[in-house]
Amino acid sequence: QVQLVESGGGLVQPGGSLRLSCVASGSIFRLNTMGWYRQPPGKERELVATMSSGGTTNYADAAKGRFTISRPNAKNTVYLQMNSLKPEDTAVYYCKLFALGNNYWGQGTQVTVSS
Repeated sequence: QVQLVESGGGLVQPGGSLRLSCVASGSIFRLNTMGWYRQPPGKERELVATMSSGGTTNYADAAKGRFTISRPNAKNTVYLQMNSLKPEDTAVYYCKLFALGNNYWGQGTQVTVSS
């Protein structure tokens, strides 16, 4: 059983920053990809950024230059540093782990960008 727990969401003004954290626990294959997706109000869930256990990253165009994904020495932890936030970044942000053909999702954390 794999569990993902996100934290770090909240309310921030336009131009501000937030850092999201996700910790995975359970039986996790060492070769995996962790990442962040988001679901804006009334829209489909979409990719934000992913990072493999080997360090390969993938960013959505909307995230490039403003968001940074990282996986420090704690291998089953992933962060998303979000800078220069815009109102259109408002969404529920979900952490995902992909390993051995399986997707595991966190419960989501709300990010609201508003003045």
